[in-house]
Amino acid sequence: MELESMPQFLENKTILVTGATGFLAKAFVEKILRVQPNVKRLYLLIRASDVASATERLHNEVIGKDLFRVVREKWGVNLDSFISEKIIAVPGDVSYENLGVEDCKRRKDMCKEIDIILNSAATTDFDERYDVALGINTFGALHVSGFARNCINLKALLHVSTAYVCGEKKGRILERPFQMGETLNGTSRLDIKAEKEVAEEYLNKLRLLGATDTAITSAMKDLGIKRAKLFGWPNTYVYTKAMGEMLLGRFRENLPLVIIRPTMISSTYKEPFSGWIEGVRTFDGVIVAYGKGKLKCFLGHRETILDIVFEIVNAVICQYKYKDMIIDLKKRIKSGMRLAELYKPYVFFTGRFDDSNTEKLRMATSESGVDAHLFGFDPMCIDWEDYLLNTHIPGLKKYALK
Repeated sequence: MELESMPQFLENKTILVTGATGFLAKAFVEKILRVQPNVKRLYLLIRASDVASATERLHNEVIGKDLFRVVREKWGVNLDSFISEKIIAVPGDVSYENLGVEDCKRRKDMCKEIDIILNSAATTDFDERYDVALGINTFGALHVSGFARNCINLKALLHVSTAYVCGEKKGRILERPFQMGETLNGTSRLDIKAEKEVAEEYLNKLRLLGATDTAITSAMKDLGIKRAKLFGWPNTYVYTKAMGEMLLGRFRENLPLVIIRPTMISSTYKEPFSGWIEGVRTFDGVIVAYGKGKLKCFLGHRETILDIVFEIVNAVICQYKYKDMIIDLKKRIKSGMRLAELYKPYVFFTGRFDDSNTEKLRMATSESGVDAHLFGFDPMCIDWEDYLLNTHIPGLKKYALK
């Protein structure tokens, strides 16, 4: 595989990013603007009622964040004009067909221009409401693929999933796609359309019974966990992400598709500066609870590997020429018990992810002369103890806990 210069490839390209206010999407957008200001355009899909609201969220929840400090310093007083030239905030929602983009002209223009789609829209709560998780993680993937098929110049559809769609497997876990209707426990065939009907019928039943919003939310969360465990997945998040992958595989047709399966994404390592993180993520809940003295101990398997990635944006950008591939890179007493139950599949996880495709990509980028400083993602060069103690935890305190 020959890889041209990353900045050169990105020059004059138009990119659609879904889930634009999310952690990964922001890091991706920042990197693009910083290393290739000559990108043609970035369409950022933002959940909002109109363009004005979407634009407001763009400035408040994306560009206005500390992460863009280096970009702001570089452009100074010209920042606003640079952003308005390069970024278009598009009100929409992956839960709907056509990504909820109601402006027909805008939709047609996007389909003519877009070269790359990064689908990072997701709800990552382990116990999200079943109807919500289905809408975003499962059918959202289907709607993105439908939109992508109308993009006449599309060069890559990058779909961000999670390595933990594998469930609680042991030993070496190979990179392979799901088959439609596949389950992890060998039970009856999974019917995704029927699962949507189950969620809708249960929700309607709760409403007819006059359940409160709080009761509905709790019941729909419990339903998600119940349906996930029925087919062998430990929680709603990984279950609905797995179904999203199935739909992508079933309806992809000739799409240049890449499925990216990161493990737990943590704070930035070096770029644009070290330690930036947004919110308390994955294993950070345990770190924070312990640091505040609310959690005295936490059970886990002594052989479980704390599997963390933070250079995922570099890997995402570098693999644009990989097609048809999967790349692997989660009241106090009651609250503590629920936390333990949600984390149980991960702190007792004894699987080993096969990262052959990621390693092939890393070697290809190295052999092609790709700038390792700007686009490197080799975990072997990291002093992990130093990173956790002197970068991640200080960053967690500064940026997430303020």
